[in-house]
Amino acid sequence: MSISVDVHVLFFAKCRELAKTTRSTYTVPSDIKAYDLLEQIVLRFGLTNIRQNLIIALNESYIEDLNESLVLKDGDEIAVIPPLSGG
Repeated sequence: MSISVDVHVLFFAKCRELAKTTRSTYTVPSDIKAYDLLEQIVLRFGLTNIRQNLIIALNESYIEDLNESLVLKDGDEIAVIPPLSGG
């Protein structure tokens, strides 16, 4: 049985604009697939229209495989990053 933990969600660029905040504390299950975590954040913070382009990072490490199972702890940081544009 999974317990709930409070994580800090950080928003950057377009995500910050849509979420209307730079950071938030969010309660999630401690055992969760990266895909499910991203979906919950997208729905909770109104990021649906950029969902397909988002990258998330856990404690400053990019999550490359959204099928990965995560074990979260209170105080972990989840960064939500939109696509980076180059030029």
